[in-house]
Amino acid sequence: QVQLAESGGGSVQAGGSLRLSCAASGRTFSAYTMGWFRRAPGKEREFVAAIRWTSSVTYYADSVKGRFTISRDNAKNTVYLQMNSLKPEDTAVYYCAAAARFSVVVSATSPYETWGQGTQVTVSS
Repeated sequence: QVQLAESGGGSVQAGGSLRLSCAASGRTFSAYTMGWFRRAPGKEREFVAAIRWTSSVTYYADSVKGRFTISRDNAKNTVYLQMNSLKPEDTAVYYCAAAARFSVVVSATSPYETWGQGTQVTVSS
C-alpha cells in the first residue's frame, strides 16, 4: 500500500514562491506516474503537473506552464512542485497522486489510485 504525504503549503504574496513536497512510503513504485492536482474553493479538482517516475518526462497544465516545475528524487521517493510567480488564482488545496499503471492520459484523476491529504496554498494580492 502506497501512502502519500504532502508538505510545504502556506501563505505567500503574489509573485512569491513555494515548494511543495510529496513523500511516498510503502512499496517501490518506479513505474508509477506522479501527479499534482489542486482544488480551489467552489471548483472541481484540476490537473497541475505530472511526471513519469522512470523517464522524468513532465506534463503541465497551460495555466502553470513556465511558472511551476515538477521533479522527483528517486532515492527519497519524493516528488516536488516548485511554484514561482504565484498568482491569487493559484490559491487552492494541492494534492499529490500516484498512478500504479501506465496511462497515456495523465491529466485526468482516474489513472491515480492513491491520493495525499492535501496542503493549502494561499496567494494574496
